[in-house]
Amino acid sequence: MKIHELTPAADSNREVKRVGRGHGSGNGKTAGKGHKGQNARSGGGVRIGFEGGQMPLARRIPKRGFKNHFAVRYATVNVGDLNKFEEGITVNEEILKAAGLIKKVENGGIKVLGDGELNVRLTVQAAKFTAAAAEKIEKAGGKAEVM
Repeated sequence: MKIHELTPAADSNREVKRVGRGHGSGNGKTAGKGHKGQNARSGGGVRIGFEGGQMPLARRIPKRGFKNHFAVRYATVNVGDLNKFEEGITVNEEILKAAGLIKKVENGGIKVLGDGELNVRLTVQAAKFTAAAAEKIEKAGGKAEVM
């Protein structure tokens, strides 16, 4: 296929609606705007969410909760989940992603939690470790390295 052979997809190009070009066009006289009123005027119409003076839906519904955009969030992994790795390797962000233990790393990095038991000797690199997690990793003969 060459660039001059390309054509747009079917129905992706529509004819331009030519308003105010006489009765024969189907959009003559008032040009599809009806008779008078705010929407018939030049520059007329209302902003998004305006309900004619009635209290808008966005203001009628009660607001709930709070989201702290400055909070430090961690991707968490339990010590028990690390048993799937081979003895002696260094477990870091890339390896955890490849194994499917974490999806995405938040702004704080990775935090290892102490749930479960560790039976293999590993070097684990993460932003944070709970005291229980660090203890279990070292008890198994591994290292908990804070990145």
